[in-house]
Amino acid sequence: MEAILTSTAIVALAEIGDKTQLLAILLATRFKEKGAIVAGILLATLANHALAALLGAQVSSILDSSWFRLAIAVSFIAMAAWTLIPDTLDAEEEKPHRFGAFLTTLIAFFIVEIGDKTQVATVMLGARYQDVASVTAGTTLGMMIANVPAVWLGSELIRHVSLKHVRWTAAALFFALGLWMLVEHWR
Repeated sequence: MEAILTSTAIVALAEIGDKTQLLAILLATRFKEKGAIVAGILLATLANHALAALLGAQVSSILDSSWFRLAIAVSFIAMAAWTLIPDTLDAEEEKPHRFGAFLTTLIAFFIVEIGDKTQVATVMLGARYQDVASVTAGTTLGMMIANVPAVWLGSELIRHVSLKHVRWTAAALFFALGLWMLVEHWR
């Protein structure tokens, strides 16, 4: 249960203001089929995060050493710093009309999530917990918590939520998890 709850909290907070959330808002302004957008986000996230959690779990089982656990702890602290940097959408991501709402969302979300903060966090969580199903479920739930309101409420949401405060909260979570892992490493 710890893996699910931690994964959900970290990704839900890290996703606020992230480029994939901005993409969700953009898609919601371009397409009327909100359910298709949400379904595309769900399937893209499940696929992307399952692969990321699997990679993390596999790498950690191969490199199961105190130095690897130290590297994971330091990575969480680095993620804290990365979370403080606001994301923007590239011009290429603003052309979603070709394939319809579902397929556009599925493809765009899967691709845009590659190398994103939340995918990197999912790899690290997979390495930390070595529980692919729980980490995937938690990170996917976190993505949905952050992105479903973005789809349904769009730009109205951004006007009322302080992204700066959310980024600082997410950074604090990553930092605390990294410190906790450092303390466990040195014990």
